[in-house]
Amino acid sequence: MGDPLSFLTAPLAFEFMQRALLAAVLIGAVCSVLSCYLVLRGWSLMGDAISHAVLPGIVLAYVTGLPLAVGAFAAGLSCAVLTGYLKTNSRVKEDTVMGIVFSGMFGLGLVLMTKVETDQHLVHILFGNMLGVTWRDVAEIALISGSVLMIVLAKRRDLVLYCFDPQHARAIGLPVGLLHYGLLALLSLTIVASIKAVGVILVVAMLVTPGATAFLLTRRFENMLALSAAVSIGSCVLGTLISFHIDGATGPCIVLIQSAAFVLAFLFAPGSGVLRTRSGNETGNA
Repeated sequence: MGDPLSFLTAPLAFEFMQRALLAAVLIGAVCSVLSCYLVLRGWSLMGDAISHAVLPGIVLAYVTGLPLAVGAFAAGLSCAVLTGYLKTNSRVKEDTVMGIVFSGMFGLGLVLMTKVETDQHLVHILFGNMLGVTWRDVAEIALISGSVLMIVLAKRRDLVLYCFDPQHARAIGLPVGLLHYGLLALLSLTIVASIKAVGVILVVAMLVTPGATAFLLTRRFENMLALSAAVSIGSCVLGTLISFHIDGATGPCIVLIQSAAFVLAFLFAPGSGVLRTRSGNETGNA
């Protein structure tokens, strides 16, 4: 690791690292875009809920012989719809409903896993296995990520208005219900694309931290998207390379780098960084 060039090029000699880095870039890109909308909408807990709720769908898909992505998407979307129904038809607040639904579905998934004789790859759903992705996995990630990105970019103005002010969006005639469930469907698809690589536990960090970091660094949404993508993709690539050199778990390495980027933004962001603000106040008082 002493030679920077070797740090970058040595992993590329291995095909599994080529697959991992390509998957990392694709996942980093799609998570960065969805992250911005989740942060603006205040849906960080929704990402957590859906990521945990996909587990029973994955296990049932494995048992029935269906593609795991189909089961994961169905379970994630069911969680989102059930959360909305319970919120509408009860006095319980949305965050409480989400906690109940995702913990219940996650518990169901864990029980099903203990009853199903399976090979190791279902366990990897919990913690991810970036270095173990196949070319088929990469193709699946590329298909889902590309589709989500195209839809989001095509509807980005409507989605931004909906996330900023749903009441105003409804008043000017936008299909708020369609945008609401469409965004949830895109979130579910993004989790499906990411889950084999980073796992149920860590995918929520991938969906929240880049957008939150970018939110601290800029007040313009276009710049927020660009900064979020830079943080997310850069962290995914760097974390994958570091995990290769230290023989560590890839998902946690990626999340740690993203968390470090958030801390740096929190401390040093222009105009809002804690240390910059404190330094400015001290200079003004002097």
